[in-house]
Amino acid sequence: MALIQQLLVAEKQADDIIANAKKNRLTKLRQAKEKAEEELKDFREKEESKFQKEMGVKAKADPNESLRHTTKSEIDQVHRDYAANNAKTIQYVVSKVLDVETSLTSMQKQALMTGNA
Repeated sequence: MALIQQLLVAEKQADDIIANAKKNRLTKLRQAKEKAEEELKDFREKEESKFQKEMGVKAKADPNESLRHTTKSEIDQVHRDYAANNAKTIQYVVSKVLDVETSLTSMQKQALMTGNA
């Protein structure tokens, strides 16, 4: 009978150890979950702060001012290009206008002689 009693005590101890391990496991899981939620909360706060800061800068920026600045710089570039290329362009056009051939080719002469022109 003593052996059965010993087995029952050992079984009770094993049940207690298992119950205690399960309780410890649940406690650690809860603690890990709470810590993860705290870290997530901190991360969200930091990211929200960063987002609000960036949006604040963008909200204050005037898109029309940026467009005006870009347009002005492009117009200035066109004026610089015009000033730089104006003389060369005029010279090129004048040279081509004055470089007109005044004689007829043999094909043109033949067409005139036969009356096909």
